[in-house]
Amino acid sequence: MFEVVFLGTSASAPSIHRGLSANMVIYKEYRFLIDCGEGTQRQILQSGLGFKRLDKILLTHGHLDHILGLGGLVSTFNRWGAIDTLEIYGGSWTLARVKDLLLKVVLRAEKLPIKLKFIPLEPGLIFEDDSFQLSAFPVSHRGADCFGFLFQEKPRRPFLNDRAEALGVPFGPERRQLVRGQSITLPDGRVVHPDDVLGPEQPGARLVFVGDAGRTDNLVDVAANADALIIEATYLSADAEMARKFGHITAAQAAQLALTANVKHLYLTHLSRRYREQDVIDEARAVFPNTTVVRDFDRIKVNRPKSTD
Repeated sequence: MFEVVFLGTSASAPSIHRGLSANMVIYKEYRFLIDCGEGTQRQILQSGLGFKRLDKILLTHGHLDHILGLGGLVSTFNRWGAIDTLEIYGGSWTLARVKDLLLKVVLRAEKLPIKLKFIPLEPGLIFEDDSFQLSAFPVSHRGADCFGFLFQEKPRRPFLNDRAEALGVPFGPERRQLVRGQSITLPDGRVVHPDDVLGPEQPGARLVFVGDAGRTDNLVDVAANADALIIEATYLSADAEMARKFGHITAAQAAQLALTANVKHLYLTHLSRRYREQDVIDEARAVFPNTTVVRDFDRIKVNRPKSTD
């Protein structure tokens, strides 16, 4: 299960109720901050998340409303030593801009108690452990090196407790061995194999995160069958020409992507102050009913699909 905390849901400039782009994805012990608009560190504190274990920042692109908060956040980390190493992922143009901000303006010649690692993004796998993968994929927006992120749980075979109990498998390391695919021998000499106590393989949860985007036709494959798609809805269809001019999409376009890609739930963010929230909801739901327009500090959980067996 992935948990997403929306820290900033406004487009371009903050409003009274919406901060600039920032989102936290939480999975087990991992915490990923996606984008870091101005004021993000205060949003993190106000949300109750705090700074512990926040050592990975994923940047969708290098526009200022998505990166300016890095200055304050890194300055705070530098003073309070909340972490030892901070990894910042982004396209090459994005990282060049971030380095200028942090190393030439914020930190300059300061001796850093934390280590900053700038990691260039390329399409493909970024990070994985034994239960999930994180990948980057290209997104079309203004400028080069724009990326979205796919969080994908690995398939797993559920442990069938009733079968294990019937076979006399004790609780403890024996069950962990079976889950890892290893056979065990019981005290009476019987051998229990993983297939004896594991059900059919089930897919994991699939979360697709897109920041700013100027088109959606190249996102259908990566968004296919996602349990949750998070994407911008900066404009309404009445201003579609303006959306094209500035490399954004409309709420209706986001909804059409969700429909075409067979997404389970669509979450819209990056809202312009020029529109009423209800108008954004109405336009999107006319195309894709299972749509939510998120607000600052909203939290969602993205679970693996339920078995149909």
